[in-house]
Amino acid sequence: MIITRAPVRIGLAGGGTDLPAFYQQAGGRVLNAAINRYVYVVLSANRRGGIQLTSSDFSAFLNFDPGADLDSAGDSLALVRAVLADFDVSEGVDVFTASETPPGTGLGSSSATAVALVKAVSTFLGQQLTDHEVAERACHIELDRLHSPIGKQDQYAAAFGGFNVLEFTRAGAVSVSPLEMAPETVGALERRLHLYFTGVQREANRILRTQSDNARERATANSMAELIELAALTEAALLRADLDEVGRLLRIGWQKKRGLASGISTEQIDGWIAHALANGALGAKLTGAGGGGYLLAMAAEGEEERLRAAMLQAGLKPLDYRFDWSGARVLMNSERRAWVPV
Repeated sequence: MIITRAPVRIGLAGGGTDLPAFYQQAGGRVLNAAINRYVYVVLSANRRGGIQLTSSDFSAFLNFDPGADLDSAGDSLALVRAVLADFDVSEGVDVFTASETPPGTGLGSSSATAVALVKAVSTFLGQQLTDHEVAERACHIELDRLHSPIGKQDQYAAAFGGFNVLEFTRAGAVSVSPLEMAPETVGALERRLHLYFTGVQREANRILRTQSDNARERATANSMAELIELAALTEAALLRADLDEVGRLLRIGWQKKRGLASGISTEQIDGWIAHALANGALGAKLTGAGGGGYLLAMAAEGEEERLRAAMLQAGLKPLDYRFDWSGARVLMNSERRAWVPV
């Protein structure tokens, strides 16, 4: 038996510039951070010869005979099937997946699942992939094999963990630069940077398709270029521990992003963000593609409890978290008969 996990992430700046439709024109730059909410994969060999797939998030269960076509028919387990097919595993395994955060909530759980699956299957096959290879394989499966209209930031956040500046070339190459912040800055971020669940789960692919289509328009391309600049400014603010400036940039970034595609924001979402800003937040935005999911807000110093109480009153539930620094990892490998220390 092999058990792997991969973290989900919060995006701080530059989101959307990791979409191929944009970075193929002008490159891209994203700043994100992995958090300690995880997707888990349990993979074990079986003696039946077939394949059994189970997802707790989608309450889905499928059985396949040995040698079955795993690429056929789309369903909630298509990602699991695609990873197995990409590694040419067509028999003799049971795979179970589970996430600590609901799917469709803007934290990148789908790509974290892809990364955890790649980590599990490659380990099962005796392959030792680097973090970069794990992330790129997950990108290949999601973007090329499944034709998902997504970007490439979530896979790298899940594979590497920590705070990272991700740069995307026009050819699609990705460089990962860890952001080295002082420990007290990290602690202040965990205290002041809040996540609130809106209760709205959304289908991100439609929003992302619209963003990709719009990226070919000059006005949208200019807006995306401004998002790249905001990523650089946010990086600089974090390095000098200016969290008030990070909050201000968060607010500006959301105003720019909400105009990239219909569905990113709604009247209800605008109301929640206005409520946060009126109750101690310096900036707020939705995570991921928008449309629902989690609201990310930077509290002013000393206003943390006021903001939390106000958002609870508005019906939004806080998600307590800390940052993850380990990325995708193998928690257990039965060949060693031991748990790997966390």
